[in-house]
Amino acid sequence: MKNEWKKITRFRLFLPIMCLILVLLVNVIKTPSFFFLSVRNGVLYGYIIDVINRASELVVLAVGMTLVVAASGGTDISVGSMMAVAGAMSCYVLSGGQVSVNGYAAPWIAGALSALAVATLCGAWNGFLVARMRIQPMVATLILFTAGRGIAQLVTRGQITYIRVDSYKYLGNFIPHVPLPTSIFVAILVVVLTNLLLRKTSLGLYIQAVGINKDASRLVGIKANKIIFFTYAFCGFLAGIAGLIASSRIYSADANNIGLNMELDAILAVALGGNDLAGGKFNITGSVIGAYTIQALTTTLYAMGVTADQVPVYKAIVVVIIVTLQSEEFKKWFAKAMAQKKPVEA
Repeated sequence: MKNEWKKITRFRLFLPIMCLILVLLVNVIKTPSFFFLSVRNGVLYGYIIDVINRASELVVLAVGMTLVVAASGGTDISVGSMMAVAGAMSCYVLSGGQVSVNGYAAPWIAGALSALAVATLCGAWNGFLVARMRIQPMVATLILFTAGRGIAQLVTRGQITYIRVDSYKYLGNFIPHVPLPTSIFVAILVVVLTNLLLRKTSLGLYIQAVGINKDASRLVGIKANKIIFFTYAFCGFLAGIAGLIASSRIYSADANNIGLNMELDAILAVALGGNDLAGGKFNITGSVIGAYTIQALTTTLYAMGVTADQVPVYKAIVVVIIVTLQSEEFKKWFAKAMAQKKPVEA
């Protein structure tokens, strides 16, 4: 039994799963109806649906951030700004440059593709700076982190652009006759397709090899710079998807608020998922669990009456505790403390 428990605790996703379960249990204690679901007008409602729904953008961002961290050993702190740029570009194309419209000035697909193209281009720019110019990832992505929302403001001319068309709301809300929010399906699709891409091709192995030792991977024929460039461009593409979802939720482009602080939550999701922020081996499933843990924690804090200004403080405390429990140094210290305690008890 003891050996079985050791095997379970050594499972890579053990701590992320336990952290998520713990947060959910707190929700159940605080709000007994947390898992209660109701159907209104053919649509499912409830706290748990809200958590899964609201976490969709974060899940999409966490997938891209995981690959960036694994390949480069750095983070992309501009994903929130890229979300704002994507939302602004989509609304600009669909509104024809107007502040508010009740009909599309261009096909919806044109707005979506333009948003994804711009976000991917932003990600490619970050990849160029990191892979080719050898700029430290934090510094390289700081450029768009600072300028991205300004670019979005230029696109929308400093206005909040509204798309008051029902079909534009489908991506971030509900499709008629479908009981679950559309964003949940988008998040699932992103996770599944990315996992298939990494497992059915050698890309996943290449990313890990580059992250573990860039020079060694180059010597065996892996084009490390191209791998790093791809991960940043792909991260930008996923930020574009998250931006479209966020814009669709509020049927507008709000450059000041779309994706605000989402880059921090995405990095935390990767860390909570048990991934090494120094690069190398990664686990997308862990990052997804981390994303849902963060959203469940946020929902818990709001349910406990914590104000929006205070939420980051409590969230930071909990995250520090969780990350500490997952750290190798803490595990070594704990194992050593237990080993020293046994002879005393005997």
